[in-house]
Amino acid sequence: MSGTWYIVIILLYLLVLTVFNFIRAKRIKSQEDFMVAGRSLKWSVMVFTLICTWIGSGTFIAGAEFAAKAGFSALWLAAGAWVGIILIYFLAAKIQTFGQYTIGDILEARFGPVARVFGAFALLISFTVIVSYQFVAGGFILNVISDGKISASTGTMIAALFVILFTALGGMMAIAYTDLPNGIIIVLACLLAVPFVYSATGGFAQATKVLDPGYFAAVNTQFGAHPALKVGGYFLSTLFLLLGVQSMYQKFYSAKSAKDAKKAVVWWTIGTIFVETVVVVIAVFAYSKFKGQIDLTIPKEGGKVVLMAARSLVPFPVGVLLLAAACAVVISTGMNYLLSPSTNIMRDIYQRFIKKDASQKTMIALQKVIIVLLGLIAFFLATQLTSVLSQALFAYTIYGVAITPTLIAALAWKRATKAGGVVSIISGTAACILLKIIAGVLPPDKAPDGDPWGIPIIYPALAVSIIALVVVSLLTPKPKPEELEKFFPKKQ
Repeated sequence: MSGTWYIVIILLYLLVLTVFNFIRAKRIKSQEDFMVAGRSLKWSVMVFTLICTWIGSGTFIAGAEFAAKAGFSALWLAAGAWVGIILIYFLAAKIQTFGQYTIGDILEARFGPVARVFGAFALLISFTVIVSYQFVAGGFILNVISDGKISASTGTMIAALFVILFTALGGMMAIAYTDLPNGIIIVLACLLAVPFVYSATGGFAQATKVLDPGYFAAVNTQFGAHPALKVGGYFLSTLFLLLGVQSMYQKFYSAKSAKDAKKAVVWWTIGTIFVETVVVVIAVFAYSKFKGQIDLTIPKEGGKVVLMAARSLVPFPVGVLLLAAACAVVISTGMNYLLSPSTNIMRDIYQRFIKKDASQKTMIALQKVIIVLLGLIAFFLATQLTSVLSQALFAYTIYGVAITPTLIAALAWKRATKAGGVVSIISGTAACILLKIIAGVLPPDKAPDGDPWGIPIIYPALAVSIIALVVVSLLTPKPKPEELEKFFPKKQ
């Protein structure tokens, strides 16, 4: 089937979403509507918007690229998120009850305004990078499925346009209700595609003949300088990103009730494990079919396997669904990660330190301007990126080590102090940036896969962040009981 038909159907779907978002935008009356959907989301809506927040190009492109190189050991990348979601279940009700807008609200309530500012800075860096590679992935997808009729650069512009437009139109209200059909499409496409791909590629017997045995091992020994450290690094990066990612916390703040938040997490866990496992299965078996057509030494080339499977290994309706799912995750994830830093700028900086009494109308209008500006910055970064996989890992790492240890300590460790939290955020961010710079200046043989001396950045950076948190907290006075009351209320 010609790529033109795939493009026409997918663009029509995006236009339909645009119309619905224009309608939704008219319902935005307050800052609360724009940032947290008026705290009105039922668990059934939350499930799909949580799935779409996490399942992005990091799954469909970076995950597929990883699977084409490392086989089923690519599941280590996803498994960190699964563990993170399970742990989040025990915090979901507390987060929803806290009822704020950003993680900066939590950080300041527990560790003071300095923690809020530095946390916002770390989030801004990480999330802008995440948005940028959603744009790159969108361009890559449109280029592949159009048989090159849409160039990668033009596709990147189209993806950026839709993400920025949708987010600026309706904020969280638009995101949640765009994610609802997108999430359904993602789950349905994965469910329908697997049996067709498995059958078309000759199944397990044929795959084991074509692929190296390492593709079916728990750890592919040919992946990276230190394979076990590498997969462990992926696991920790996704785990610590998910445990602290603000987009998730905003969804919990948007929940109608604590009960809705916890119920949504249960189904979110099931949906995420299913989708991420299926994408790796499709990628591995599709690669066994297209091995001679894909050069894994070229960045992003491995990410084509799922798209190629959708074009030639499944019936046309299923292929359209799978390609629509790939586009949907890029749009949805880009929207979620674009709204978050704009919320931080407005809530943690503008409203907190510049103009506390700004009107609702001003806040909404100014946040829309910020969304457009951040979107343009992300687009500029997108023109400089190559591998979605490597950029995803760095973005996950810097956020996970800078924010998550302090955030989890705020919610679960009474002994954590203001000084400990602030030093942890600053040291974690600095360690990530410094190690990234070192990796860039070292000879290639000393920094394989971007890892200084073969050690993934997540290990030393996370160690610095956690040690700083624990040591400084233990060396400074305990928090006062009144400072802990909001997080650890006394039992009646």
